[in-house]
Amino acid sequence: MGRKVRGSDSRGTGSTLKFHAVPIEGAWLIDSEPIEDERGFFARTFCQEEFSRRGLNADVSQCSLSFNRVKGTLRGMHVQRAPHAEAKLVRCNQGAIHDVIVDLRPTSASYMRWFAVELQATNYQMLYVPEGVAHGFQTLVDRAEVSYQISAAFHPESSAGIRWNDPAFAFEWPLPVSVISARDRSYPDWTL
Repeated sequence: MGRKVRGSDSRGTGSTLKFHAVPIEGAWLIDSEPIEDERGFFARTFCQEEFSRRGLNADVSQCSLSFNRVKGTLRGMHVQRAPHAEAKLVRCNQGAIHDVIVDLRPTSASYMRWFAVELQATNYQMLYVPEGVAHGFQTLVDRAEVSYQISAAFHPESSAGIRWNDPAFAFEWPLPVSVISARDRSYPDWTL
């Protein structure tokens, strides 16, 4: 799970983040590198310097938490339009989720493509979602909790979304949908 560092204070050991490219331009799957000792472990979950060095938006305007009572709950697919577009860093703190992003940037090489990954509280992975990419997830267990670091404040007039079952994308969800909001259920079909 990480390297053992006996008898040291983990803050000085240089815990790092490992960035893995995914098929969506500018999105990254990020591993924390836990450093263990007799107390447990210490792991970095964000580093402004590492994000900036990779050209990622390292601003944090707000942090949010999503608690979901029931397995199969679906939230998404959400995006904020420019000029209030937001980047997100998403992590599952409790349980597990099927996390999905779709590229809505017409100038992107991955335009209209989507990517999914399972984020679990036990694997310490995070997904970086760049501006202009819609995000959503489905809970794989009861009592799943998801945290977000978001680069811009929520701007209701810029809020948009894609319906979870829009035929233009043919998303593959692992479970039947047990709970979904009226708003997420009612987004119109995507048109080019």
